Amino acid sequence: MFTGLIREKASVVSFAGNTLTLKASYCPRIGDSIAVNGACLTAVHVGQGTFSVELSPETRAHIAHENLTGLVHIEPAMQVGDRLDGHFVQGHVDAIGQISRLEHNGNALEMFISLPEQAMVCMIPKGSVAIDGVSLTINDVMEEEIRLTLIPLTLQDTLLGTYRVGRRVNIETDMLVRSLHHMLSRKKQKGWEEVEHWMRLY
Repeated sequence: MFTGLIREKASVVSFAGNTLTLKASYCPRIGDSIAVNGACLTAVHVGQGTFSVELSPETRAHIAHENLTGLVHIEPAMQVGDRLDGHFVQGHVDAIGQISRLEHNGNALEMFISLPEQAMVCMIPKGSVAIDGVSLTINDVMEEEIRLTLIPLTLQDTLLGTYRVGRRVNIETDMLVRSLHHMLSRKKQKGWEEVEHWMRLY
C-alpha cells in the first residue's frame, strides 16, 4: 500500500528483459515493495547505490513501460504509523491515459488526460486519482478526459512538469470508488444495502 506521495526521482540505469535497475538515494531491502511510476514492483537485487526490480509479463502489458527511462517516480510501501497525506494507493495500474492538453493558469498547470471508458467510470469530481504514482485531485470530469490542477510544489517534487502532450501515463483509480463500481455492476448485486454494508467496514 502506498500514499501517492513521491519519495524520490530515481535514475534508470538499465531496463533489459524483465529487470529494471535504478539509481537512488533510497535503498530498499530484497523483497521490499516499491512503486515505480505508480506500479508496485519487488526489489530483487540491491547494489552500491542502485537496486533492481522485476517486471512480470502482466505488469509490462498494463503499464506505459516506454517511460521507464531517464528519471522515474519511486515510493516505498507504507509502514504502520506513517502519515497518510495523499490517498490509499495499491500500486495496481488500472489503465493507461494520455495527456491531451496542458494549459498554464496563473501559478498552476492544468493537465487534461484522456482515459479509456473503464477508467472514466471511476472518475469523480474532487475525488482522487494516481497519475504515474502521484496522488492528485480530480478537478473536472468530462466525457472522455479529466482535468487536474498541478501546483508549484507538485511540479517541483515530481516529474509531471516535464510531461508533454501525447505522453502516456499510468492510471490508478481510487480504490473505494473502484470497489463500489465493481459491486454495483455485478449481475447479481444486491443494491445499496450491500454497498452500505461494505462502506461500514472501512
